[in-house]
Amino acid sequence: MDLDKHRTPAPYEGGEGCLTTLVRIPVRIVVLVLVLPVRMLWDLLVAGGRLLDRLLLRPLSRAADWFCDQVLAPAVKALAWLAAALFVWPWVGLWRYVVVPVVRYGVVVPLVWLHSAVLVPAWHGLRWTYTRLLVPAVTWLVTLLLVWPAVGLWRYLLRPLGSAAAWLVTTLLVLPGVWVYGRVLTPLGRGVAWALGLVGRGTAVLGRGLWTGVVWLVMTLLVRPVAWVHRRVLAPLGREIVTAVGVAWRIAGFISRAVGRALAWLAWHLVGAPATWVFRAVCTPVGHFLRDEVWAPARQAARDAGRAVSGVLSTARETLRVARRDAWRALVGKPQVGDARKTGGSAARTLGRTTTVPSAAPASEISPQVGRTVERG
Repeated sequence: MDLDKHRTPAPYEGGEGCLTTLVRIPVRIVVLVLVLPVRMLWDLLVAGGRLLDRLLLRPLSRAADWFCDQVLAPAVKALAWLAAALFVWPWVGLWRYVVVPVVRYGVVVPLVWLHSAVLVPAWHGLRWTYTRLLVPAVTWLVTLLLVWPAVGLWRYLLRPLGSAAAWLVTTLLVLPGVWVYGRVLTPLGRGVAWALGLVGRGTAVLGRGLWTGVVWLVMTLLVRPVAWVHRRVLAPLGREIVTAVGVAWRIAGFISRAVGRALAWLAWHLVGAPATWVFRAVCTPVGHFLRDEVWAPARQAARDAGRAVSGVLSTARETLRVARRDAWRALVGKPQVGDARKTGGSAARTLGRTTTVPSAAPASEISPQVGRTVERG
């Protein structure tokens, strides 16, 4: 038994025609010729952008970050603190310690007392007078003078007259109008509506026929040819152009990378390798020679000269100090150190004594050395 005999046939898949196959290769070649310069220019711009980012933008970004962190942020903080100290804190203190107490104890507290002690009792008295005396009196007068006369006038005069007028209007106008509407106008309106409906149905049938003909003509003469051209010509051509652009872009990328590698190889062998050899064979030995034979001795000589100058300055300061002390002793006299040695403390006034030695400098309160304090005197 043949089991595949009654199977449902597979759906038809349209293959590519010979016209598509013949057009594909020339289109791809033309697109490759047009796309290759664009792709090479794009790769060149990408490489230039990366080089610019590495050599210029990143250092500028790091410098800007350092400037913002180390210079701008502290300056802004200092300016903010200074501005707060000059413009905010004085006003805050003025508001907190001057304006608020003055307003609170000079205005708010008296107003609260006036409201609670004077205005509230006066208001309660006025409200009691209004609700207990004035309102009942006015209500009684209005009822007596206006409400009761108006009620009597409505009950005994206006309502009977209104009932009589309503009976007359109903008898003379409403009943004849209802009879005319039901017996004359309603049949006449139904006949007119039936005639208009008949005319409308005929017009609708004629309009639908005309619309169907116009739609058939438009579909036959315009829509179907345009759809066939789009399906059979424009859509395959568009797909081929999009595919050709994608393939050409990838092939142009391969060619552009190959050209870039060739240019990089030439640049390395023509510029990079000689520059590297010159740096290693010439600049590095010269730099080491300058560092070891010129810079190191010069730095050592500068260090020795600095030490010598520091020693000379220290000697001059010590000489000046001795001369100043000798001049002070010649002017004032030799300090009395006997009492200070007997007492075992400084010759100057201390925290435990109230006497001072003439011509003696005040001693420090942080345990000075006895000999140095006396010498300065």
